[in-house]
Amino acid sequence: MPKPKKRGSNHQRGAGGQPRNVQPFSDEDASIETMSHCSGFSDPASFTEDGPEVDEEATQEDLEYKLKGFIDLTLDKSAKTRQAALESLKSAFSSKILYEFIMERRMTLTDSIERCIKKGKSDEQCAAAGLACLLCVQMGSGIESEEIFKTLGPVLKKIVCDGTASIQARQACATCLGICCFIVTDDITELYSTMECLENIFMKAYQRDRDTNGVSSTHNTVLHVSALLAWTLLLTICPMNEVKKKIEMHLHKLPSLLSCDDLNMRIAAGETLALLFELARETDADFFYEDMDLLTEKLRALATDGNKHRAKVDKRKQRSVFRDVLRAVEERDFPTEMVKFGPERMYIDCWVKKQTYETFKEVLGSGMQYHLQSNDFLRNVFELGPPVMLDAATLKTMKISRFERHLYNSAAFKARTKARSKCRDKRADVGEFF
Repeated sequence: MPKPKKRGSNHQRGAGGQPRNVQPFSDEDASIETMSHCSGFSDPASFTEDGPEVDEEATQEDLEYKLKGFIDLTLDKSAKTRQAALESLKSAFSSKILYEFIMERRMTLTDSIERCIKKGKSDEQCAAAGLACLLCVQMGSGIESEEIFKTLGPVLKKIVCDGTASIQARQACATCLGICCFIVTDDITELYSTMECLENIFMKAYQRDRDTNGVSSTHNTVLHVSALLAWTLLLTICPMNEVKKKIEMHLHKLPSLLSCDDLNMRIAAGETLALLFELARETDADFFYEDMDLLTEKLRALATDGNKHRAKVDKRKQRSVFRDVLRAVEERDFPTEMVKFGPERMYIDCWVKKQTYETFKEVLGSGMQYHLQSNDFLRNVFELGPPVMLDAATLKTMKISRFERHLYNSAAFKARTKARSKCRDKRADVGEFF
């Protein structure tokens, strides 16, 4: 076993031995650690034949040393240093499973996040709220996560309801509140309390058209969108009797948000409507909506919107989403999507599953595929079963050699060039002139 690297040789240390200039967590760290920590879950295409051997134990030690430094720096006096440390921890937590490391330090992390949300400014609060989401995703549902939520839940609610806090911080805390509650809450009372908190935020958007002073037109829209999406996520785990109450309360009000100037609000309202119709028809096969003609007319207008004052990208996105929403409301149909991760496939075949997937994808970013492969909590949410363990022999048979990859890429390149040449050559039918 090689000797461990000397600590502190490449780092300047401040008072008390605290590391002052810890290098930020990089994508290279993520790729190395992901490969070494859980090689059985990796995509076979990512394996190379001639790659250097990695000392897994030394890599793990180095990673943990970096993470400990970041945790210490979340208590630094400098706001920029604290924020950079939070962002580095977020990057690490989203790109790999660190359950054992976090379990030993969950209280320290919780205290740091609580302090940053309470004392920090807007950007720091956003980073801390994002880290809180990832902390709960790492821990999954259990007693430890419940303890984290008991500490952070009241703080998050306070920021969400605080009109003096920045909109960005309130938005991040609303999203965090919904996700953490979704993960850890077994207490139905806490679930209803959280949903009520989020409801009080996005319901203010219903009165926007009646506002005469126009103060809240666009300033609070991003907050309303986040609160609505977080509330919708929690609705998917509510008992059916509560779902019926919420449908009766909101189904007639949500169509008013389809006229909002903000694209994200229109899309959030449309997708929430599709999900409410799906849940309503699950509870009652003969569900009838009185204003169906008016609603489908609105949805069809949005699905075929050609207003010139809107950006082309926005129009394409809106038309794509509302075609699916219209099919869901009118025809009870959902366009099934397939998600690939490693050797596995997952089919998204309903709005409830789509809403859940999109929420966690937003939080985990590029680490979503890795977590789908190896995170027990997420696999349980999407009913994927235990993680698929592939032995070395299976991985070897699935691996494509470098020479075969070269032949395949060359053939694809030639075919693509030939096809493009035919389309581009306008002189193909022009005769010769003498």
